[in-house]
Amino acid sequence: MNFNDLFKSSFLENITSFSALDMAIAMGLAFVVGLFIFFVYKKTYTGVMYSAGFGISLIAMSLITTLVILAVTSNIILSLGMVGALSIVRFRTAIKEPLDIAFLFWSIAVGVVLGAGLLPLAILGSVFIGVILVLFVNRKSVDSPYILVISSEGEKQEDEIMRQIAQSVKKHSVKAKTVSDSGMELTLEVRLKESSTKFVGAIKAIPAVRSAALVSYNGDYMS
Repeated sequence: MNFNDLFKSSFLENITSFSALDMAIAMGLAFVVGLFIFFVYKKTYTGVMYSAGFGISLIAMSLITTLVILAVTSNIILSLGMVGALSIVRFRTAIKEPLDIAFLFWSIAVGVVLGAGLLPLAILGSVFIGVILVLFVNRKSVDSPYILVISSEGEKQEDEIMRQIAQSVKKHSVKAKTVSDSGMELTLEVRLKESSTKFVGAIKAIPAVRSAALVSYNGDYMS
């Protein structure tokens, strides 16, 4: 073995077999589609606290997955090693919104498809998914639920409060009732009539009612 034989390795041979043009096309499209996913995420976000970092991570996820798949498809042995390496990765960050999981899988799927060279599938599929999400997630319900929280000095006013609510809203149901030495607190889910909220002032005008608050929520009530 001479000095030149030290540099004749499979590692160096992989450099010559690598296509810079393929990488540029795949990574460029991954960035563009990742931006599209990020735009759809911002457009359809319905949570309480928007996280710009999560949106940017969707772009990074598309790029990173594309890079990994490009490497895997170029070498069978590398693909086996990559599967073993990725199998030990564990993510412990809690997903607060159920829809965020769909965006994560979308970004990963785009990276996989682009890395495999199926460019039309990645582009057309992403456009279709984006349109579906925008249409369905942003659809406003005409019968949106609200949470009504009423605080009073005692239970004597409960009948009058419930009568006023029944006359003012389309539908209502009691979610929680708390009675203490300082008074009573009622929590109800209500459906408004023609989006009118004037009844909140009428409830507050009832004698011995301290406060009345109306809050919009997404329908997931935690008791």
